[in-house]
Order: sequence, then C-alpha cells, then structure tokens
Amino acid sequence: MTGTALEPAQVPTQADVSRFRLLHDGIVNAVGEALQGKRGVIEQAAVALFAGGHVLLEDVPGTGKTTLARAFSAAIGGISRRIQFTPDLLPADVTGTSVFDPATGQISFRPGPVFANVLLADEINRAAAKTQSALLEVMAEHTVTTDGVAQRVPDPFLVIATQNPVDMDGTYRLPEAQLDRFLMRLRIGYPDLEHEVAVLRPGSAAGRIGDVRQVTDPDAVAEQIRLLSALHVADPILNYIRAVGAATRADGRLRLGASTRALRALVGAAQVRAATQGRHFVIPSDVQQLAVPVLAHRLVLSREAQLDGVTADDVLADVLARVEAPQPTPA
Repeated sequence: MTGTALEPAQVPTQADVSRFRLLHDGIVNAVGEALQGKRGVIEQAAVALFAGGHVLLEDVPGTGKTTLARAFSAAIGGISRRIQFTPDLLPADVTGTSVFDPATGQISFRPGPVFANVLLADEINRAAAKTQSALLEVMAEHTVTTDGVAQRVPDPFLVIATQNPVDMDGTYRLPEAQLDRFLMRLRIGYPDLEHEVAVLRPGSAAGRIGDVRQVTDPDAVAEQIRLLSALHVADPILNYIRAVGAATRADGRLRLGASTRALRALVGAAQVRAATQGRHFVIPSDVQQLAVPVLAHRLVLSREAQLDGVTADDVLADVLARVEAPQPTPA
C-alpha cells in the first residue's frame, strides 16, 4: 500500500468529508455514464465500497449487474475480474492454488480471480456450498491461505455477487450465515420509460465500459475507507440502532432478527452515507435510509409470516415507524 494512510482513530474533519464527497460524486457520476437511470443503486453500491463491504444483487438477467461491477472498477482504476459460478466450479477455481513448476522444481502460488479490486461473482447460487464458502471466507478475511501461507487480496476489495431467484432450476440457496457476509442486498430493476428509451437509442453510451472515466485509484479509495471508519457516531444514534435491532428480535413475524454483526454493518454504512451528504456525523435519517438494504436479507421470517405474504422489508418499515428516533438537542 502506498500513500499516507490515516489511522482509524483519527476522526475526519469537515474538510476531510468535503474532499471525500467530491471523490464520491465523481465515482457515482462516472459509473452513471454506463448504468443510466440508476443513480440510487449506484450510490448505495458506493456506500458499500467505502464501508469496506460487499453487495448482493438479486435481479433478473439483463438489468446491468455486470455493467455496474465493471464500471466501478474502471472508475477507481482497479483490477476487475469475473467468475461465472456453475455447479462444477471448485474452490481453487475461485481462490487460486499452488502449482509445481518442473523447470525450477519449485512450488508457487497461482492467484485466482479473487485477487482483484472489484470481483463480479455471477450467479453465486449456482455453485455448490463448498465453492460458495471459499468465496465468502475471502470476503470476510481478505486473505487466501494455501500451504499455511496467507495471501492478501488487493485493497480495496469489493465483491458484487448476483443471485438468481431460488425457484430457478439448478440453484443452491445461500444460507443465512452466508447472506450475513454481504453488507447490502440491492435490486437494480428495469429503467423507467425515459431512461430505457435513451438506452435503446442507437449510439447510446449505456453499457460502454471503455468510456467510463477513471476518477481515482485504489490506494485513495482504501485511504477513504480507513478515514470514514472513524467518522463520529453519537451514543444516542448507537442506542437507536441497537433499539431497531432489538425490535426485530422481539417481532413475532421473525424467526431470526438482526444480529450484532448486522447492526455493526449498519453503523459502518451510516458513517459513509453521512459523509456522502457532506456531514462528519451520523443522524437518524442515515440509519433509516440504509436499514432495508443492510438488514432485510439478514432477517428470517416465520412460516406464518411467509404464508401471509409478509416481507422482511415490511417488518423493517414497521420497526422503523415504532422505534423512536433521537431528537436533536436544543442549542
């Protein structure tokens, strides 16, 4: 790693946040040139990038999932890789393996596609559980260990995984413990009328990754990740986040509420969102805007709730409505 890394204990100032916001907006605008009409999704994916997390995209084919991943890599000047998950994919095909060179008589490590800044894990639920676990371990640890030697993946490391609906043939459901490794679950969806017509128009720049501007470099992104991890979160906000988590655990419609790790993920995402809004402190609306993408995929509905057509998004909406947010202290 090059550059002047900031220690996590160094709290970012308003000037630091202003510089970050310019960088963030530049990346979002650059990615938006290739993925048009989806600024909200791009901004949420950028929050995941700067929070040091990963994104799970659940959507139908052809909505721009590959474009999103490749455009982010181009905008930050990073290494981009893609893995097409299939039932016969092996863990070594993801992480890499040690190989013997007969010419030198030496065994060396051959890196797999996880050694990238932005990795598109396409149709992750088409691979067997052992292969899924190999990727998810790297996502959590940022290292690959072979023959007792740990190999660190590049920094930053963002995985954008896509998942087919579980009712499609040949898919393997991701267990809750593995879903918990993703900071956010997002859906791109189809563009609205105006933007879809613009995409269809001959000569459109949509999907043209080669035209995406490089805004920064991976070292600068990694530095911002460390900086934003120390952004101020007041105790009333932490108590609010904890109260939201406790309310999910007590809700009878859920078999599994938000874990402590899920709430920590929400804190980290809220820190980044606050900075994208030009603030060096978190407020309740940061938490409320991110609660669904960060928490919903980690909740497990009861059988009765599923039969009633209730969704995790519905439960979170109810929880946020009844848990009182902290109010600003009068000056």
